[in-house]
Amino acid sequence: MKIIGISGLHNSVPFKKTHFPNLDSKYYRIAQGFDSAAALIIDNEIIAAAAEERFSKNKATGCFPVNAIKYCLQQGGVSIDQVDYIAHGFNYEPYVGDYNKDSYKKELFTEVYSREGQLKLLQQYLAWPHKRHQDFIQVPHHLAHAASCYYLSGYKNALILIADGMGEKENMTVAVGENNNIEVLLQIPEIHSIGILYSVFTLYLGFEFGFDEYKVMGLAPYGNPSKYFHLIMAMIDLQDKGRFAIPVLYKNSTPGECETYSGTLGYLEKILGPVRQAGQEITAHHQDIAAAMQVVLQRVLMHVLQYYKQSTGMNNLVMAGGVALNCTANSYIKKSRLFANTFIQPAAGDDGTSLGAALYAYHKMNPNPKLFSKLKMPYYGPDFNVNDITSLIPEYKNYAFDFWSNNEELCMYVANQIADGQIVGWFHGRMEFGPRALGNRSILADPRDPLMKERLNARIKLREGFRPFAPAVIMEAAPKIFDMEPAKLDDYMYMLLTAQVRDEYKELLPAITHVDGSARVQVVFEDSNYKFWLLISKFGELTGIPVVINTSFNIKGQPIVCSVKDALETFDMASLDLLVIDNYLITRNKARK
Repeated sequence: MKIIGISGLHNSVPFKKTHFPNLDSKYYRIAQGFDSAAALIIDNEIIAAAAEERFSKNKATGCFPVNAIKYCLQQGGVSIDQVDYIAHGFNYEPYVGDYNKDSYKKELFTEVYSREGQLKLLQQYLAWPHKRHQDFIQVPHHLAHAASCYYLSGYKNALILIADGMGEKENMTVAVGENNNIEVLLQIPEIHSIGILYSVFTLYLGFEFGFDEYKVMGLAPYGNPSKYFHLIMAMIDLQDKGRFAIPVLYKNSTPGECETYSGTLGYLEKILGPVRQAGQEITAHHQDIAAAMQVVLQRVLMHVLQYYKQSTGMNNLVMAGGVALNCTANSYIKKSRLFANTFIQPAAGDDGTSLGAALYAYHKMNPNPKLFSKLKMPYYGPDFNVNDITSLIPEYKNYAFDFWSNNEELCMYVANQIADGQIVGWFHGRMEFGPRALGNRSILADPRDPLMKERLNARIKLREGFRPFAPAVIMEAAPKIFDMEPAKLDDYMYMLLTAQVRDEYKELLPAITHVDGSARVQVVFEDSNYKFWLLISKFGELTGIPVVINTSFNIKGQPIVCSVKDALETFDMASLDLLVIDNYLITRNKARK
């Protein structure tokens, strides 16, 4: 069985721009269907998965993922005619009646959400014939998220928590996965969305809604949560049986207010002061608000999980949805020891629903579905070959392309350069699926340098100075340097959890130690990414600390690089010191003698 899964809503932003043409550009992020992607499953194996942004260069785009689909088909060696089903991670059809109440909503449904609209896109971009319309499967958004984490967790039984801005009509789903089946226990409607509340606070703090929530998470450790915790917590009504309501989100009644959350923002201004505008100074006041909102998020999640842990008795927890990309909240849940085991799908955002939709369809359409293995590293994106490099050499006459046949020597040389303060672009193997660079499309630097964080933020990444950088550490040294259980190191493979830097290493690792002593760690295993593991090991031989800064290979506003050409262009734009593509060492200087 061959299934393509897709995510995204192609017409969502264009429709909003047509009907609300005079909005500030930041408000066009308040829409459904970003992060379009495609995934291919053949039988019970994941063949390929990638986000459309990596090909189109339009970050977080929701446009129909035609390039991602073409890549998946090419990787699988199949044509679109050989695909048995196409599955989409949205299904608005059960709610058509809700959209027939006025002309605007009816048009919104027809042009953005409807099955007919999605089928037109399939015909337009893939020549998907009318006779195969029945092979297009619409998967409820939160069930796509649930399938993406439960079926890849390796757990036979698990509690499933899905939390994001919203699905079709819900913002949170609690379910149980048992014996390959998913049973929904609770759905909280989107009008009470803790994900949207966090995003409104993101907007209040001068960042982009639905795009910059990680900045609020990074800002929070600088603040004092107690100053505004009770004020923000009072906006949420915690109810029996794990439920909650958020009345402050009711304050948007007109179409314009609903499209901008200006009603809620106006209320926040009355009690917290003026909205911070982009580019304005970030003050202690803003830090305290970020800190409080982060703790409120954690409190709400634990309210839900504590009830369902008690009522179901489940010892395993799996999570997906945009909120599951909040590393601080994930770590808070893990440290509570409420569950014996946790699994967070690395592509937890909406790009991951492409994979989830395919997984859901596989289990629905297959009478005897086989179990999928527990997900290891999500290296499902495009690879490259030597021709990709050699064909570009004539275009880059100012660069030296130096081929190294020995991995040990190459990694030792690069480790030496990092130890000497060089910043390195590292491009190897297949691209990661999901928002984190996990050692195949990375920028690497020395975590011991106290000025490296400032240098990377200001000169390379072109971003706010408060934002921390993540460390990558080899598995053998991880528990010694970071506070984590030796038996649970694989929980840290995806850079979705934080861990405290042990006291004796905080001064030694200033560039990756956040203000609260934490770090968003990636633990690297020899058998999952040997070359990256080898490089970090060589750095450890030189310095005594087998840890490097690992940040995504991109600059501000740009998706993570996908192709060799992307890497070369970003190498130039970001003024990196050194670029490694597979076994090619690329510099602006003369080649090694």
